[in-house]
Amino acid sequence: MSGELPSSLVLLGAGKMGQAMLTGWLARGLEPSRITAIDPHLDESGRALLSQKGVRLTKTPEGVSIPEAMVLAIKPQTLESAAEGGRKLIGKDTLVLSILAGKRIADLASRLGVSTAIVRAMPNTPAAVARGISAAVAVPGITQRQHAIADALLSSIGGVEWVDDEALIDPVTAVSGSGPAYVFWLVECLAEAGAKAGLPPELSMRLARATVEGAGELMFRDKSTEASTLRRNVTSPGGTTAAALEVLMAKDGLSPLMERAVAAASRRARELAG
Repeated sequence: MSGELPSSLVLLGAGKMGQAMLTGWLARGLEPSRITAIDPHLDESGRALLSQKGVRLTKTPEGVSIPEAMVLAIKPQTLESAAEGGRKLIGKDTLVLSILAGKRIADLASRLGVSTAIVRAMPNTPAAVARGISAAVAVPGITQRQHAIADALLSSIGGVEWVDDEALIDPVTAVSGSGPAYVFWLVECLAEAGAKAGLPPELSMRLARATVEGAGELMFRDKSTEASTLRRNVTSPGGTTAAALEVLMAKDGLSPLMERAVAAASRRARELAG
């Protein structure tokens, strides 16, 4: 798949997610000399990382050649100010890949002055360890090569799911984009519950973290088995797990709570889009 990577790439915004993607691209075989990062606010550790990897870093787009692909990894609220410089780097065949939460394709097109070759994607933070999941939607006019480039760039940091309807990106954001935070909160709650049951807090946290890590790895390695089946495999009739699940699966248990959480995140994503 390395042949589907772009001949040249501009990374507009080199924060945590931009750095995670960059690491994935380099691991996939994209030459550092083909990448230019533009970020006027990058901290010292970020600058050191890019320098170590041999990636050119500049504060402005001045002197940067028009690339085959430009990835927007800036903060969504800075799109207006960054668009002026970004517009200068978009040629007639440049792919624009955006990971800006809440910014729709129409927003990007109007601010960047381009209506074709735009892909909007929503990755998540496990991209930092190449275990992310991204959902992406492309404008109808994208070429086969541009689609392949976007897929290669996103698959460098984990799995990719393509959708046809941009409206699905809001619930995607609520499920997988924000989802890691839900899992981290689950670990916090599980560890606190263990401590209240009598475990030393440090031990309870270690047990909670290892349990979630292991369960996630089990699902990752056994993709053919449904999560519901994995759950039933752990649950002995009349046992301890069944007693706990009776609470979690009650009418006022985890399922309606998660529905409200995802609905709230989806609603907020629509609000951010303006």
